[in-house]
Amino acid sequence: MLNLVLLLQDTPDTSAIQHMALTMMAILPFFILIGLAVVILPIWFICKKAGFSPWLSLLAFIPFGILILLYVLAFAEWKVVPAPQAYFPPQPPVPPPTFPPQS
Repeated sequence: MLNLVLLLQDTPDTSAIQHMALTMMAILPFFILIGLAVVILPIWFICKKAGFSPWLSLLAFIPFGILILLYVLAFAEWKVVPAPQAYFPPQPPVPPPTFPPQS
């Protein structure tokens, strides 16, 4: 709220603007780290389940790194064994119906 009041003044105080900029520069790296953690954690598990090294998720730190990783995941042969299907043994054959003898 204070920031809005300071910006709406006719002549903003330069020291107040410098203080706001310094505060934002101090807080911004924490937001960037939280955002990267939110992105890297799911990519870590995706790479692990796909059979790749989970360390590939650290490509998120490089500009366009996630795009490179998406192409690697999309076009590479996944080293994962498919999950075994549930096996149900075949049902024994049904014996033919027996009818009582007709006289």
